Amino acid sequence: MLRVVTNDGSRAEMQSAIDEICAEGARRMLAAALEAEVDGYITALANERDGRGRRLVVRNGHAEPRTVTTGAGAIEVEAPRVNDKRVDPDTGERARFRSSILTPWCRKSPKVNEVLPLMYLHGMSSGDFAPALTEFFGSSAGLSASVITRLTTQWQADQRAFADRPLGDRDYVYVWVDGIHFNVRLEEERLCALVVVGVRADGTKELVAITDGYRESTESWADLLRDVKRRGMRAPVLAVGDGALGFWAALRDVFPETRAQRCWVHKVANILSSLPSSAQAGARRALAEVRDAEDRDHAVVAAKAFEVDYGAKFPKAVAKLTNDLVPLLAFYDFPAEHWLHLKTTNPIESTFATVRLRTKVTKGPGSRAAGLAMAFKLIEAAEGRWRAVNGPHLVALVRAGARFEKGVIVGREQKDQEAAA
Repeated sequence: MLRVVTNDGSRAEMQSAIDEICAEGARRMLAAALEAEVDGYITALANERDGRGRRLVVRNGHAEPRTVTTGAGAIEVEAPRVNDKRVDPDTGERARFRSSILTPWCRKSPKVNEVLPLMYLHGMSSGDFAPALTEFFGSSAGLSASVITRLTTQWQADQRAFADRPLGDRDYVYVWVDGIHFNVRLEEERLCALVVVGVRADGTKELVAITDGYRESTESWADLLRDVKRRGMRAPVLAVGDGALGFWAALRDVFPETRAQRCWVHKVANILSSLPSSAQAGARRALAEVRDAEDRDHAVVAAKAFEVDYGAKFPKAVAKLTNDLVPLLAFYDFPAEHWLHLKTTNPIESTFATVRLRTKVTKGPGSRAAGLAMAFKLIEAAEGRWRAVNGPHLVALVRAGARFEKGVIVGREQKDQEAAA
């Protein structure tokens, strides 16, 4: 077999040539796309003419060259111009052609703009942006650390707009709730971000709310729930959360009809903390028998077996299971396809891992508002990767009042029957 062997210098020259070819190809493709866009615009308006029969929309040369930073590097663009002489009869304003490919004053492609917050949020220091992005895009113009200052200001505005949006057009059948704590560099108290993630009737997951709370207190959760209710949110059918949260008292006050499901991950960790290390392995397996039983009846039997095995020596650990057994097994009243999702708060916990990584790198945000905005943007970025729950078509049936036994639908409660009862 023949191979081409190159030294480091020629390899670098070859790489440079490849980059130049890619950049030139991108420039030509962008130029062709802009020309085609203008041609299509002018052709569609070819019949627009003045009183003398002259066309009102014609070509008008090219704009001054400008450099645009793209994923293929920095390329020079000469955008075609259009002379549009049409006048709006109502406002008297001249019509103007606006490219949907290359917007006015554009200096970076949207993809490059997306890179900036992701690099910051996932741990890169803003001072490293220019050298890092120069390696990728061939230019650091417009990519300085000051961009992040403007971005964080915009993120705070985005978070406030998100917190004020109406919720009457959404229906969250299930919700997961949890709080994340992290340090704030310029303040003594830690930030506690209260987060609610919901499952809509079509089975998709969505961030419902994120706000600054006080140590996950009942009043902080109540304020959040009252706010989403005021904005039109309907009571969820089931809420999943950690048993130590002040959330449950707030839920009973604001949405008393919503059922409670305690998180098994938190509960198992809490139980094992009350056992000596020598007993933890066996207890973990016994608790898994309860959590993963084929139905509620088998789970209750497994729970009684755990009580028999550990009750005499470790009554406190057993009480942590038996006292919360009803909310721990609430998921059995829902479709079997959903059990995996409803047993834990993992949909939130996995997202929080990214938030914790970012705050660890930066030693915490500079202010509570910046920290909340940062957490919001991280969760918003992760939201696009969330997958729908298993059996998404069954979520709407849950909202409609369908009854499930052993994870299988057996009937639907009629509203008139409920009213009569």
